[in-house]
Amino acid sequence: MASRALWKGAISFGLVHIPVSLHSATTESGIDFDWLDKRSMDPVGYKRINKKTGKEITKENIVKGIAYEDGQYVVLSAEEIAGAYPKTTQTIEIESFVPNTDIPFVYLERPYYIAPINKGKKVYALLRDTLLKTQRVGIARVVIQTKQHLAVLVPSGPGLILNLLRWGADIRSWEDLDLPAEGSKAAGLSDKELSMAKQLVDDMTGKWQPEQFSDSFKDDIMALVKQKVKEGKIETVEQPGEDEETAGRSGARIIDLTELLQRSLRNKGGADKPGDSAAKPPAKKAATKTTPKPVAKAAPARRKAA
Repeated sequence: MASRALWKGAISFGLVHIPVSLHSATTESGIDFDWLDKRSMDPVGYKRINKKTGKEITKENIVKGIAYEDGQYVVLSAEEIAGAYPKTTQTIEIESFVPNTDIPFVYLERPYYIAPINKGKKVYALLRDTLLKTQRVGIARVVIQTKQHLAVLVPSGPGLILNLLRWGADIRSWEDLDLPAEGSKAAGLSDKELSMAKQLVDDMTGKWQPEQFSDSFKDDIMALVKQKVKEGKIETVEQPGEDEETAGRSGARIIDLTELLQRSLRNKGGADKPGDSAAKPPAKKAATKTTPKPVAKAAPARRKAA
């Protein structure tokens, strides 16, 4: 089954734009328990309930507030919240490049595959191979469905992966944890202990083969499901209709790659001087940048029990 593009836009660094599409690199394979009414086998959802009165209230009577002290809230209108949303640019804007060993694993949150679209294969390959040779990754910002993300652009095999990062403010410090001192001597480790540990690690070392590992809980649950299906223990559940998912289309024209790279390098030293003919590209090579259409939001997911 072909991978559906979740987002279309461009990677931007310097004056270079690479038209790309974003594809999910993972899938949820856990067990999805839905709530059902045992009397009628109807799906069960959540209601908007006033926690004090226990009564259901309508959507029109709900406002959003931010707690700043115990029991004290600041109420924000829908217009005020909408005004704070980041502007959708459909661009993965690379702000800097860092060594590929600088980002701790704790910052990694969600990976996406990036694929070139239109005529972006050559410049896509240029960025991928340059990152591989320099052992660098790109730090970028991207807005997906009105939410701004910090991200890292990583070369991997034949492609590029965009991995969303957690913001620094969301990472807890481990200063309060009782950890051993850094360094084998400071931690009280002997040479013999280190040697034996190294030998054990060497004996257990092999190639990464993810297919060797599976979720035992999921496997056991699905075995029960198959057994019940075999015994004919199946209930019919009618689900409400869901909105059709649509995807937007976007495009971008690629101008001469060498010219873009030269202009990007010149701009690193300052803006082009007036009258500098070398800094001005021929009119026939001027890029026409089209604003990609935003991808329609996916249909709301079904509520599931914790």
